[in-house]
Amino acid sequence: MAEETDNSNQGTVTMQDVQLLVKRKDEMEAQIKAYYGVLEDQKSVGLTGPLVDDEGYPRADIDVYQVRTARHNIACLQNDHKEIMKEIEEALHRLHAREKEKRMKDEAEAEADAQSKSETLPHPFAKVDAVTPGSPANTSGLQVGDEIVQFGSVNEHNFQTLQNIATVVQHCEGKPLSLTVLREGKKVHLGLTPQRWSGKGLLGCNIVPLKR
Repeated sequence: MAEETDNSNQGTVTMQDVQLLVKRKDEMEAQIKAYYGVLEDQKSVGLTGPLVDDEGYPRADIDVYQVRTARHNIACLQNDHKEIMKEIEEALHRLHAREKEKRMKDEAEAEADAQSKSETLPHPFAKVDAVTPGSPANTSGLQVGDEIVQFGSVNEHNFQTLQNIATVVQHCEGKPLSLTVLREGKKVHLGLTPQRWSGKGLLGCNIVPLKR
C-alpha cells in the first residue's frame, strides 16, 4: 500500500497529498491511543501484563479476548504508523525539491526575460544631469539621471554633438517634442514642448553627452 502511494505520487506530490497523509497518521495515533485506553481499563494490563493466573488459567478479572485484540491492533497500527511517517517524510522531500526546482526555473526565466529586455533596449546617447523646477523640462516629467535614447528626430545613430539637440529645440519652439528616455532600466516616453519661461533657454534642463 505504501509502495502504491509512493509510485502514484512520484513527481506530482502536492501539499494536499501531504495533508492527507498527515490526516491518516493522526487517525492512526488516535486509534492507538484508544486501544491503549482499552488495556488501561483491563486492570492496566498494558502490552506485557500476564493473561493467565498463577495456576495457568485465563484471568477471570479481565476480558482476555479484548486485551489480545487490542494488543494485536496496536502492533499492526504501530507498523502502519512507521510506514506512513516514512511516506510523509518522502512526500515532503519531493514537495520541497519540486518547489526548489520551480523557484530556480522561475528565477532563470526572469533573468532570461531581463536579459532579453536589456538586449532590446536602445542605447542612450545623452543624459540629463540637471532639471530646474518650474521649467518646461520639469513639467514634462523629465528627471535628473534620465538617459536620452530619442529626442525628437535625434537618436544614437545620428547624434554627433549637443548642437543636434539644440537645433531640434530651436525648430520646435512651441511645438511638442517626443522624448524617449531610460529610467531605472525601463523605457519612458515623454512629451516636451520647448518654450519661453522665466528661466534660461527653452527647456530648463542640462543635458550632457554620454561617452560609450
